[in-house]
Formats: sequence, C-alpha cells, structure tokens
Amino acid sequence: MPLVRLDARRITDWQTFHTVFAEVFGFPDFYGRNMNAWIDCMTSLDEPRDGLTSVHGTASDPVVLQLDHANSLSNELFEAITECAAFIN
Repeated sequence: MPLVRLDARRITDWQTFHTVFAEVFGFPDFYGRNMNAWIDCMTSLDEPRDGLTSVHGTASDPVVLQLDHANSLSNELFEAITECAAFIN
C-alpha cells in the first residue's frame, strides 16, 4: 500500500496546510488552495489519468496517510483533515 508520511509540525495554518499537502501529494500548479480543491485532488488518488496528484492507489491497494506529530495540529486543522479524509473515502 502506498504510504504518505506527512510531518504535521510543518502545518501551522491554512496556508501551510495547502502548501504541505500540495507538495507531498504532488497536486498540480493550478491547485486552488481551498478545501473544495483539496477534495477534488484527493478523490483522484485512484485516477492517475486525472493528473491531480502524483500519488496513486486502488481500492485493493489504498493510499495511507500517516500524520507524524499530529498532536501539533490545531483542533481546527486536525478536524478538517479527518472530516475531509472521511468524506473522500
């Protein structure tokens, strides 16, 4: 299974949230840097032809996100990640 490790200490606000996720998942240059755009990119993890992320998985080999130092995230950002990740799954 593809494992994506993300150092949550790098995420201190919404700007860094989008910067770090775009970098780690290889979002395109036109990434909108908002949660709708994040969801669009993340729902394409199983569709390489969409060109919205450089990380890919399948239903039988899903992408796993490991948040190292997740306790450093604000409650708002942690809830956004978990709620939106649940939504795209």
